[in-house]
Amino acid sequence: MARVLLIEDDPAVQKGVSLALGRRGHDVEIAARGETGLLALERYRPDLVLLDLMLPQMSGLEVCRRIRESKQVPIIILSARGDEIDMVVGLEAGADDYITKPASGEIIEARMKAVLRRVAPSQDAHGAEPPVGVEHYAGLTVDRTTLVVTKNGAELTLAPSELKLLLFLTSTPGKVHSRQQLLEQVWEYAFYGDVRLVDACVMRLRAKIENHPRRPVYVQTVRGFGYRFGPVE
Repeated sequence: MARVLLIEDDPAVQKGVSLALGRRGHDVEIAARGETGLLALERYRPDLVLLDLMLPQMSGLEVCRRIRESKQVPIIILSARGDEIDMVVGLEAGADDYITKPASGEIIEARMKAVLRRVAPSQDAHGAEPPVGVEHYAGLTVDRTTLVVTKNGAELTLAPSELKLLLFLTSTPGKVHSRQQLLEQVWEYAFYGDVRLVDACVMRLRAKIENHPRRPVYVQTVRGFGYRFGPVE
């Protein structure tokens, strides 16, 4: 069971999502506005946030950005706006996934489960324990035991998707992974995922770990294919 905060102003969607998730054993708290959603986040302490983009007064994008300033809680945008630009902007704001409404309870729960598995990436996608220890990469330190990442001694706040992506890439330094491979390994979306999830997450991760995100040293692009980590001396 997961504690889910649904920030959504449409009563019909509120009822439909809460009933669908409630039948599956999840506990759902509803907030109709961004401001009340942020207050509920502190009080309710959810495992996951479902967030509409088109909210009155404070937009869903602003809510997402404010959450990401200090919280690592997974965020899934649930929006009727299915245009590519809306999806990309939402992911760049810090969301872990993007679902276009209307969506069935089965789809929402499947995406929730995949995102929640990334919160505690103690195992790889095949159930094998990952390497344990502290790794150092020219100012960047990755502690696989505590899941703490630091840059020049300062701890970084990484969203679940950013952390699992970094853990996966650093487990195979120098190896090139396609976007589809990363989608399957990190997001666990073999069939219904969107590779733009990968690109948006890489951009956010670079903004946090790279000295010059436009000239990345750690997470490098292999043009026309995908990404690799380093090698970094």
